[in-house]
Amino acid sequence: MVKAVRIYELGGPEVLKWEDVEIGEPGEGEIRVRNKAIGFNFIDIYFRKGVYKSPLPFTPGVEAVGEVIAVGPGLTGRKVGDLVAYAGEPMGSYAEEQILPANRVVPVPSSIDPLVAASLLTKGMTAQFLLRRCFKVKKGHTILVHAAAGGVGSLLCQWANALGATVIGTVSTKEKAAQAKEDGCHHVIIYTDEDFVTSVSDITSGNGVDVVYDSVGKDTFQGSLDCLKLHGYMLSFGQSSGTPDPVQLSAIAAKSLFLTRPSLKHYATTRDELLETAGEVFANVASGVLKVRVNHTYPLSQAAQAQADVEGRKTSGSVVLIP
Repeated sequence: MVKAVRIYELGGPEVLKWEDVEIGEPGEGEIRVRNKAIGFNFIDIYFRKGVYKSPLPFTPGVEAVGEVIAVGPGLTGRKVGDLVAYAGEPMGSYAEEQILPANRVVPVPSSIDPLVAASLLTKGMTAQFLLRRCFKVKKGHTILVHAAAGGVGSLLCQWANALGATVIGTVSTKEKAAQAKEDGCHHVIIYTDEDFVTSVSDITSGNGVDVVYDSVGKDTFQGSLDCLKLHGYMLSFGQSSGTPDPVQLSAIAAKSLFLTRPSLKHYATTRDELLETAGEVFANVASGVLKVRVNHTYPLSQAAQAQADVEGRKTSGSVVLIP
């Protein structure tokens, strides 16, 4: 028996239960991993609330770094003692140990601390496909990043700045504004003090931005569309403030806009895509392009408090749970 967080009903952080679970042994093509660090992602809250669906009961979590402690029959390419990471599927990382498909884990370079890797992989791979594949950010582009001091937002700002873009970020406090500046934001808007649409218009001399990266959702969606220039790209990849209202085609037709709601699982479907995406993230950490802030760690047994703090906007940067 090992300890894990289980959810039997949808609701607030209080529905997270810390209890004993049976893991079993790895089958063909599987490995058993003892987790060293578990990455927290806002998607964990979406599943807890039922915004994203999963059959009850379930163990949340989509990211972890751990040591291989058993391999399934006939499996090659993985051995006991390997340090590996995974991000995305399957769900269930809020556990001391878990069974994983061997083809969904990636090796963690020895130069990267497990705590950093666990805080980074999902967010870093998300930043990679948003910046490099959904819309290929290049020198001369002007971009808007909401929640610029958040886990993904911080990486987007750093990476886009390195690519030569002009980065505009929105944050909620002066403290987060200072962090966003450090992360490469050329212009920081404190949206609690000023209207971000007006500010973006002023910054761009009324031209608007090439692309908006919006993880906030309901509260920012229409304003994000308003910030775009002709033929601009709206990338909605989260909804921390709630699900956006339905979009009329006329809303994007007015400026011939592009609108997408991308998902990491659709950009890392093959083994080659997974290794390439993760490899680019780890390489950018090693080169110093990406600096990861693990600002908050919690014992895994206190996952409910971690989720409550994130929802209450009491955190910035990455949050990691320690088994």
